[in-house]
Amino acid sequence: MPKVVHYGEGNIFENEPFPEYAKRELKNDQLRNNLRFVTHAIRNKRARVTSELPDWQELRNTGEMVKNYVLFNLPQMLEQFERNFTARGGHVHWARDAHEANQIALDLIREQGVDEIIKIKSMATAETGLNEFLEENGINAIETDLAEEIVQLGEDRPSHILVPAIHRNRREIRDIFLKKIEGINPDITDEPAELAEASRNRLREKFLSTKVAVSGVNFGIAETGTMTIVESEGNGRMCLTLPDTLISFMGIEKLLPTFQDYEAFLQLLPRSSTGERMNPYTSMWTGVTPGDGPQNLHVILIDNGRTAVLADELGRQALRCIRCSACMNVCPVYERAGGHAYGSIYPGPIGAILSPQLSGIEAAHNNSLPYASSLCGACYEVCPVKINFPEVLVHLRGKDVEAKHAKKHAPTQMDAMMYGAKKLFSSGKMMAVAERGLPMSRLISGKKHKITKVPGIVGGWTDYRDIPEPPKESFRNWWKKEKSGAPARDSAERVDIAALIEANKGKVAEAAANAQAAAEAQAAREGKENA
Repeated sequence: MPKVVHYGEGNIFENEPFPEYAKRELKNDQLRNNLRFVTHAIRNKRARVTSELPDWQELRNTGEMVKNYVLFNLPQMLEQFERNFTARGGHVHWARDAHEANQIALDLIREQGVDEIIKIKSMATAETGLNEFLEENGINAIETDLAEEIVQLGEDRPSHILVPAIHRNRREIRDIFLKKIEGINPDITDEPAELAEASRNRLREKFLSTKVAVSGVNFGIAETGTMTIVESEGNGRMCLTLPDTLISFMGIEKLLPTFQDYEAFLQLLPRSSTGERMNPYTSMWTGVTPGDGPQNLHVILIDNGRTAVLADELGRQALRCIRCSACMNVCPVYERAGGHAYGSIYPGPIGAILSPQLSGIEAAHNNSLPYASSLCGACYEVCPVKINFPEVLVHLRGKDVEAKHAKKHAPTQMDAMMYGAKKLFSSGKMMAVAERGLPMSRLISGKKHKITKVPGIVGGWTDYRDIPEPPKESFRNWWKKEKSGAPARDSAERVDIAALIEANKGKVAEAAANAQAAAEAQAAREGKENA
């Protein structure tokens, strides 16, 4: 009997292939300016604060090892967490998929007899589509994180894990507030302090009157049954202390073994996400305390395809992710295409490797996500838990090819092209014939000396890149002429590379200084444009 694999559901799917969506987003100049301004600012802050720690690489190694330990011992650790959480008065619920998680939350909310709840920013509830599900069932979910509030009021979708409204500038935010917030000062400007004050006035009443809150969880600590949230605004602290009932959504991979392990992640996460040495608010709750905080405490442990990811020896490292977003801030593809192009609630490099695994690589359009990368490896270099993104991306591309072969059985166009390339590159005679014909392609290179459009399957390359004009002569032919027509050089005639570099040191330094000054001037101009 074949093994049944339970994949996830919810907001983890592309609505259309990534290249088609990205092509449209690339035409949005304002979006690209917003993304470039914010991602560059965050990644520069991150670079400064991580360089302060002499043991930063050792911390990354620790993060990788701890999360690997969790994944290798996940069943036992989940049971340990459940025992300790329930022993302190909490209630644990298990959800196979997004629908089960949402239904459990709806039932718990209805038990309290309310039709409105407040929420802390949560990737897990965004993944399951909780807000939409509750709205369909007559429950109003109010986001209290400022960026999530902007997205919700603008009837938009988040485009970044850390900064959901990264695609909006402050003028756009002002317009959203004027349209959606009742009683707002009509003369409000786009100054950040005024916008924050308008949000605070709207939310303060909700904090004081709402009986049920829903949160995500950054980490669950197995040895004590503790859950933790790190944040920057204080809205989370309000949601965790004022309501009578707290319902927390937690992916099953979010565990840490001990409090000692938590210490390392409190250094890794804020530096990698917001570029801060320490996050402003760290909240922890361990069961129910009579007379203090929520008296009705629930956690919903969500699978939603995670066990399918765990079964993949290479792909499971995506479950080490701590949702810091450092990978997005350095990704050239994300910076240009934006988060919406990924379809899934998880954009950027982590979305390219996590979404196809949660949903299954065969899911409609999600098989395009592993190709949404140049494999430059910048994401791997900054990841605080050392997820090898290029390795997983190539692995998923291979799984995509295997899935297509399993469906079609007959060779694909790509198969035929690769077979032809194999024959060509394994035969010196065929290569020589091809090289003699290559200069003919100069006829279609035009005045810019670039080939911008090629027909057939190879045309997919020129949809997004230009091919340089081929040389008039192949290297092989040039080498033959040089070798036969020129006398051998003696050692005195050879160029002394070291001497050449030494002689031009001043020019190199001057060029580097000029380039740095130009980059700083460009950054200043972009800052004014996006301010």
